[in-house]
Amino acid sequence: MSTKLVVVAGNIGTGKTSLTERLGARLGWRTSFESVADNPYLADFYSDMHLWSFHLQIFFLGHRAQQHLELARAPHSAIADRSIYEDANIFARALYHMGNLSERDYRSYRKVFDMVTAGLPRPDLLLYLQAPVPVLMARIGQRGRAIEQGITADYLALLESFYAEWMQTFDLCPVLTIRTDDLD
Repeated sequence: MSTKLVVVAGNIGTGKTSLTERLGARLGWRTSFESVADNPYLADFYSDMHLWSFHLQIFFLGHRAQQHLELARAPHSAIADRSIYEDANIFARALYHMGNLSERDYRSYRKVFDMVTAGLPRPDLLLYLQAPVPVLMARIGQRGRAIEQGITADYLALLESFYAEWMQTFDLCPVLTIRTDDLD
């Protein structure tokens, strides 16, 4: 049996980590998660988004590219919580839209992103998780991460609109959309 690489995508609070943990355990697959604890830019980013946005996006690009390559080349199937493709199409785009990334930095980031991702093996499946913004806000509040307490419904709605546009053009692999508003 050939190995598979599945990536999980979706807005903040949709259940990506929970699904990744459960599927990985159930299938005996390697799991990989978003870099939060070992991210040297995250705290600075949340204290001054305008100053640290470019640095954070470059860190995530390098981290996720390495993660994607390691998972794709591994001898076992794997599932990753968050995809490298979301960085540019959702998060960097949102930072640019909100004025936290200059046009020059955004264009430079996109150029490097396009070059890096052009050389990556395609995932076998993208699991796209969706839930309404009020559900996301409740989940974010329940998990109580201090770093997420400044997230607003407007920001989540902006991200959701970018996800909707991205899903209309994403064609690297099949996409399975899963509504998670009724799932715990």
